[in-house]
Amino acid sequence: MAPDLSHEIEISPAFHDLDPMDIVWHGNYVKYLELARDALMAKYHYDYPQMRASGYAWPIVDLRLKYVGMVSYGQRIKVRARIVEWECRLKIEYLITCAETGARLNKATSVQVALDIQTREMCWVCPPVLWERLGIDRSGQCVV
Repeated sequence: MAPDLSHEIEISPAFHDLDPMDIVWHGNYVKYLELARDALMAKYHYDYPQMRASGYAWPIVDLRLKYVGMVSYGQRIKVRARIVEWECRLKIEYLITCAETGARLNKATSVQVALDIQTREMCWVCPPVLWERLGIDRSGQCVV
């Protein structure tokens, strides 16, 4: 059984996140995904400062969003981030739901690749530090 590599945050969009139609502007969803991704990686002690300290940058190379519903000002939403691939790339799936009703509002995925900071070369396999921080072995089993 694969480990549960997920984390969920709850947020409420700010007034400045709205578009002229009084709903959250589509580009702000990326910000919400980033907040969830950062919280997820912090859970495993591998957020931005720790990535840099380990010698790797992890740029986003692919980002896909599917808008299913809309988010309004003051609406509480849950953003769930779950790591689904970690061998050759870091792929995270996201689900944004209404905190009150559970209705799905947005689905997304992001893909990041390891980049050696010294050489600026992309790594074709995720470095061992990622596996260690996630607490999984090369067979994908939990070692924590």
